[in-house]
Amino acid sequence: MIEPLLPPPKPRRKKYPGRRPVSNRAALNGILFVFKTGIRWCDLSTKLGFGSGPTRWRRLHAWQKAGVWGQLHELLLAKLRDAGQLDFSRAAVDSSSVRAVGAGEKLARTPRIARDPVRSITSSSMQMASPSVQS
Repeated sequence: MIEPLLPPPKPRRKKYPGRRPVSNRAALNGILFVFKTGIRWCDLSTKLGFGSGPTRWRRLHAWQKAGVWGQLHELLLAKLRDAGQLDFSRAAVDSSSVRAVGAGEKLARTPRIARDPVRSITSSSMQMASPSVQS
């Protein structure tokens, strides 16, 4: 389901091809493991077969740039909708998660009532009224 959404891998060089690339499945499993546990990218051992931390991070970054996660979200919603598994009766939407499409009216700029800004009342040049030593 996810494989068709992923961008094709870069072709390997003919001369000095380097290490074999980590499979997308292994990289995805490593990425999900990091997200689930909250460990740092470099703390996940390469012995588990998920590739190195930089490899997983680069793969995540490439997939984000390609829009894979949004496409996957839409695909999963469509599959759930087709199976009759979506129930929006308890869904809630607030303005922090949904972009305002029409944007409200532009408010007029507040006119200034004083020529200069007011002095701060929290910053004073007077000596402190305590017996502490001033330097």
